Amino acid sequence: MKPIILTGEPKSTSHIYHYHCKFGRPSGYMTKEGRALKEQYQWEARAQWKGKPLEGDVAVHVTFYFGTKRKADLDNFNKLWQDALSGIVYGDDSQIAELHLKRGYDKNLPRIEVRAEAL
Repeated sequence: MKPIILTGEPKSTSHIYHYHCKFGRPSGYMTKEGRALKEQYQWEARAQWKGKPLEGDVAVHVTFYFGTKRKADLDNFNKLWQDALSGIVYGDDSQIAELHLKRGYDKNLPRIEVRAEAL
């Protein structure tokens, strides 16, 4: 299974969403940078995924390659790529029944590598 390569330094959810209180209730929105990165991921995925979206339950193996060895909680980096691959690799990210996360380092080519397969 060939990986889908999403280029650039992986971004955590806190870097792509801003939250504030409106009328006493918390509200959030995706930043301009977040929208641009999601669109970039969608273009990259479409160029690499040649089949129809997977149906049913899906297993996904993800390796985050960071440019530095900074501390990072891997579970904070999943929202953007999952949403970007919806409708391309799988119909909806709610189909992900297995999720395997791994961290790596590559200062010359930070990226996210995603492998998906039907269960």
